[in-house]
This record gives sequence, structure tokens and C-alpha cells, in this order.
Amino acid sequence: MKLLLAYDGSECAQAALDDLLRAGLPREAEVIVISVADVWLAPESDQGEAVKPVPLAVAKARAQARQALDEAWAVAEEARVRLQTNFPTWQVSAEAVADSPAWAVIKKAGQWPADLVVVGSHGRSALSRCILGSVSQKIVTEAPFVRSGSRARGEANDSGLRIIVGVDGSPDAETAVQVVAARVWPPDSEIRLITAIDPRLSTELVSPHSQIKEWADERDEEAQSWVSRMVAAVAEKPTGVTISHLIKKGDPRQILLDEAEAWKADCIFVGARGLSFLERFLIGSVSAAVAARAHCSVEIVRPRPTA
Repeated sequence: MKLLLAYDGSECAQAALDDLLRAGLPREAEVIVISVADVWLAPESDQGEAVKPVPLAVAKARAQARQALDEAWAVAEEARVRLQTNFPTWQVSAEAVADSPAWAVIKKAGQWPADLVVVGSHGRSALSRCILGSVSQKIVTEAPFVRSGSRARGEANDSGLRIIVGVDGSPDAETAVQVVAARVWPPDSEIRLITAIDPRLSTELVSPHSQIKEWADERDEEAQSWVSRMVAAVAEKPTGVTISHLIKKGDPRQILLDEAEAWKADCIFVGARGLSFLERFLIGSVSAAVAARAHCSVEIVRPRPTA
């Protein structure tokens, strides 16, 4: 497994790093810790070029940019040592780049390519997030597989974990279930599958290309009937843990957040995309909303592209 950990030294980044101990990840993994200096650093000029006098302001700006990059290297190395201590069987390296933080992480995730991107829920500066937009939210939107954390429930939990998986019949939700089923969870862990029946889900059967028609029956008068069959079938897939499922009517974003808070969940797994691109455009992404507001870690998954 290849993990890319975006790290800026903030409390949330540190929590996201420690949260990996509770993520059910494999014993063998290749990990890159990346720290980004949010500066522009011009490439060094070729030695063959004529040396021109550099204005004092330019020289000062270059020195500040190099210092920021050096600090990013130090931060990345700090995280590498900490992660290697937590996971001695992992292969961990550190990198630092001068770039826009979100895009640097997204580019690295795509070029490597990473199986999972780990990012803190918030960075260092609230003012920067207001003016420039949240780095973590941009990564959540664009990166392939993302774990945003952790706003953990604040209690020691070395045994069983509580995992919520959002299920809506879409391919992305199916992938989320598969990812959870493939992880190794501590004894006494519990998985709760949650489906929210809202207008999007109720009317999806009208679509000629609907993925969820296989669950419907001509005798069904209410969505509750075929949704129950769908969730029950999905619940058979994870093994070695306690499985429960919950079906409620309402906005999936609010239901996932409320249930995670009430149940004191450790993590929410959700597909990156639901049933309809148009609905996501008009109503907003469930995954992005949950990642932004959940009290616990959130892992967002997408199906792998086929060759």
C-alpha cells in the first residue's frame, strides 16, 4: 500500500498521523511524508548564463523562500521519524516542495500514484483558510482516496473501533464497503452501515442507468423495502466484526454527522460520489460536507479507474 501523508506540523496534522494507528492499515506500506512551503522559489540559473546584479529585494525574497523550504524539510523529517516509530515495518521517506499546498499534494498523489492520501482536517492558519480556501477541502475534492482526520472522540481506544459507512447503492459507496472489508480491525470493532432515504435515493429508480434497480421489486410500494434488501446484502461482506445497519429518512449529510456524533464513531467511510453528478452540482457533495464537519476522521474513497 502506498500512502501520501500531507503534513504541516499543525495539531490536526499530528492527530491525523497518530490516527493511522486506528485505521486498520497493513503491516507493509510505502509512505511519503510531504510538507509544502507555500512560496514561489525560482529555479537556479544555469552557470553558463551571465551573472547579473540581483536587486536587494529580490535577494531577500529568495532567501525567505529558501528558509521556508528548509523549514518544510524539517517538519517533514519530524513526521517521518514519528511515523517510523509508530510503524517500524513501514518504509517511510520525507519530501518538501515549494508550491501551492493543495495542488502540490494532489499532483504528487497522481504522479506517484498514492493509494491513500492522509491530511489533517485543518491547517495552521484560520485566516489563510478564509482567504485562500481550505487546503484539506481541496485535497478531499480532487485526490483519489483521502483520509481526513482526526477530530477523534478524545478517549483511549486500544481495542474495538466504531466505523460508519454511508451506503446509497452507488459504485463509490460499494467501493467504500470493500475498503472497510479489506482492513484489519481490532477485536470487538463495530461497523454500522447507514442509508439515508432522501428524494435523490427515492427517485433514482427512474434513471435508465440506475445501479440500484437490482434491489427493487414490483411489489415494493415504499423505498424502505428495497433499501432494506440492499443494505442487508451489503452487510454480508465485511467479516470478523460486528455489523449493524440503520435506515433513516432525511439529508444524508446531516444523518451521517448526527449518527457519528451520537454513536461516538471513530471514522466515517463514504464514497466520493453519490448517484448523480447533476444532483451533486445542485445540492452539494455529501462527502465534502461530511469531511468538513464531522467530529471524527473521515475516509473518502473512489472506485479505481479501469484500464
